[in-house]
Amino acid sequence: MTALRASRRRIEHWDPEDEEFWERTGKHVARRNLVLSVLSEHIGFSIWSMWSVLVLFMSPAIGLGFAPSEKFLLVVTPTLVGALLRLPYSHAVTRFGGRDWTVFSSALLFVPALLALYFVQRPGTPLWVFLLIAATAGVGGGNFASSTTNIAHFFPRRHQGWALGLNAGGGNLGVAVIQLVGLLVIATAGDTHPAYVIAAYLPLIALAAVLAALGMDNVDTGPAGSGTLREAAGNPHTWWISLLYLGTFGSFIGYGFAFGLVLQNQFGSTPLEAVGYTFLGPLLGSLSRPLGGRLADRFGGARVTFWNFLAMGAGTLLLLVASAHHSLALFVAVFTVLFVLSGLGNGSTYKLIPVVFAGQAEAAVTAGHDATEAFARARRLTGAVIGIAGAVGALGGVVVNLAFRASYGSQGTGEPAFWFFLAFYAVCVTVTRLVYLRAPHGTVPGEARDPRRAGRGAAESSEVTRA
Repeated sequence: MTALRASRRRIEHWDPEDEEFWERTGKHVARRNLVLSVLSEHIGFSIWSMWSVLVLFMSPAIGLGFAPSEKFLLVVTPTLVGALLRLPYSHAVTRFGGRDWTVFSSALLFVPALLALYFVQRPGTPLWVFLLIAATAGVGGGNFASSTTNIAHFFPRRHQGWALGLNAGGGNLGVAVIQLVGLLVIATAGDTHPAYVIAAYLPLIALAAVLAALGMDNVDTGPAGSGTLREAAGNPHTWWISLLYLGTFGSFIGYGFAFGLVLQNQFGSTPLEAVGYTFLGPLLGSLSRPLGGRLADRFGGARVTFWNFLAMGAGTLLLLVASAHHSLALFVAVFTVLFVLSGLGNGSTYKLIPVVFAGQAEAAVTAGHDATEAFARARRLTGAVIGIAGAVGALGGVVVNLAFRASYGSQGTGEPAFWFFLAFYAVCVTVTRLVYLRAPHGTVPGEARDPRRAGRGAAESSEVTRA
């Protein structure tokens, strides 16, 4: 511990799979970094999703009377930019270090916040200006990839389902919290003061950057190599998992950004009513993500993901029933359940990433390859795939919002979009079944021993994939 504290800015030796090292020193350092990572990512998510709240304020009363299709476009823009930034953000952790990049990426959140603060209450501001400002909010979405990649390096794979779920769940809470802030502003100051929502986050951005500088560590994981991303892109599991994450995280972030506008268009809800209903779903969905990781640790990521997509399909059918009967109570209740399910699926799907590549490392060792090299490769590929899957998953949020925009623009109802989502969930069920549960006994639990720890009597519970 002393040696690590003496070189806080960069830890050169880090082996969380060594149980003695983990119990003596590693877990304390990892948990400290996890807490500060969650804080930074949480605020990043809030800034990323702030336009889902700000559009509810936009009305002729403040000189910003945009059409529903234009508001959906404002919500889509930061989602798209955030998705595109996730790959470079993931790589940046390896290039600059988790601590240094967290400090920089946290401070960068001042740009979208200050721009929005200046323009959001200026009557007559054209749509294209707000689109540019909304695009800068995409930097908050990139924080997820760098944060998750960094935390994956800190924890042994037997704890990664829980750690990644907690890290991502704490970040996802930012979607719900900024909606709660919006609710508080509307309830106390009315729906003509969107700048108050943004102003509340300026000191929090500064706090996250300062705490990251003081308390986080850079971990030397070795050079990722220019071919790591290429190698990950050439692995079919990268794209199967990305497709599944498109269905889970894409649903969470897409629904989170669009739900308020959906309620306004589907049921004519006021801004206060919309924000009052929308915060609960993202809140519960964020809290359920660590549970999804825990369930995946216990029962297997593929099995949990499979049943989760079946439940999401059933929930979507109920949304169609609620829409047909114009039942606001059923609609909100089912949407809230879908948020919970998307959170569970986020945790279980992400658990597949380290499991799949650890399984490939074990196969390589069995074939006679060097154990240290095989598992180091697995960890590098895990980081790369986290970035790819995170980017693809965030693009799901773009798809969700574009589907709603087209659905309400052409039909005046969300039903065509719900049918589209139902079809996609059916595809995800099929992929999970055929790729990860197709072995004779399904996803086979086994004792996956890291050969570097042979002789210490430590084994990890893992999934052995046959694909």
